[in-house]
Amino acid sequence: MRSFFKNTSGNFGILAALMMVPVIGAAGLALDYSNALTVKTRIQGAADAAALAAVAESSIGVKQAMAMSGDGEVPFAADEAIKFFKAQNEGDTDFKLDEVSAKIIKKNGRLYSIVDYKVTVPTTLSKVMGQNLIQVAGQAVVEYQTEIYRDFFLLLDNTPSMGVGATPSDVDTMVANTSDKCAFACHIVKNGKEDKKSYYNLAKTLGVTTRINVVAQATAALMDTATESRKSANQYRMAVYTFGEKAEDTKLLEVVQSTTDLKNAKKEAGKIELMSIPYQGYDNDQQTDFDRAFTQIADKMGTAGSGLTANSPEKILFFVSDGVGDSYKPTDCTKKLTGGRCQEPIDVKYCKGLKDKGYKIAVLYTTYLPLPTNGWYNSWIKPFQSQIPQKMKDCASPGLFFEVSPSEGISDAMTTLFKKIVNTPLLTG
Repeated sequence: MRSFFKNTSGNFGILAALMMVPVIGAAGLALDYSNALTVKTRIQGAADAAALAAVAESSIGVKQAMAMSGDGEVPFAADEAIKFFKAQNEGDTDFKLDEVSAKIIKKNGRLYSIVDYKVTVPTTLSKVMGQNLIQVAGQAVVEYQTEIYRDFFLLLDNTPSMGVGATPSDVDTMVANTSDKCAFACHIVKNGKEDKKSYYNLAKTLGVTTRINVVAQATAALMDTATESRKSANQYRMAVYTFGEKAEDTKLLEVVQSTTDLKNAKKEAGKIELMSIPYQGYDNDQQTDFDRAFTQIADKMGTAGSGLTANSPEKILFFVSDGVGDSYKPTDCTKKLTGGRCQEPIDVKYCKGLKDKGYKIAVLYTTYLPLPTNGWYNSWIKPFQSQIPQKMKDCASPGLFFEVSPSEGISDAMTTLFKKIVNTPLLTG
């Protein structure tokens, strides 16, 4: 008996038999969990795709969100996400779908698409351990930046200096065909009728294009760009202003009231003309009052918003000018006076005042052309000619300044600056 109890030759077989069940169970459990993870990866992909589909640019969810004036859950969009999720897993027998839910929420100008799911994956070898099922759960979250709402206020300088030839060739043509070698197509209107001696008529007869003509055409074309760029009909509103129709009544003139009807805005913008004067030298040519224009347009623009909703749009002043002010300003003129007449680059303190209120200012500077044959230019503008572009740049918000020379396309420049504005990401904090 003592020998029997000392004999250990069969222990391994016994222990192996006893350990077989847990070893098989553990291996089975590992295998089944590996399979469950594979299934989860596949389902997670379906959930990600469903969440993305719910906020695709052409989806019902995005269209509904665009129409919402405020934040909140987007109705009906969740149903689309769930249908998309189920369609991808239709006929799959590797698991049983226990639960799927979705919601799309609009908050602070962003859409959040959330898809949650729970599925049950049957086991194989794990059943030895009493584990018949493995439950897998997950969530897919997609963030989508909705459109940024913006109100554009185009302030176009249509004062007599914008009657200069649009290109050096146009300038040369005017100088060669005027007795006083004038490069400006002065728009003379008396008693409501165009004067026959008006250089504005002469320019048309000679086929000369003036700078204001180009600006008007470019503004009209910009409406097409805005139409193509917007994601919803109310994303952009456009308003157009000039410095006035005639020199006898210089004031901020509303050409187009703020509107989403960009087709009509295009039509009206294309009609913009050079400000008329009753005769050359009228009122000492003091028709370019930047200070007044910036002060008056602030009242038109309203409170600057966040841009996150249609009720709180960003406010952007889109200013197009050659950058030289000429107005009655007997005090605070930054350059020397002739009587009370002030000729100066733009006074940037008025720009700063608008920017401090939250407005953005985009400046398209149409390069002021040197006019060496013009005595007025040589005496009053040439001394500060080099300062004009820098002052215009200082007026603009960071990154929103563009200079276009006469040899370049003003229309292309306006489009480039506009796209730079609308493609700038919105910082939400």
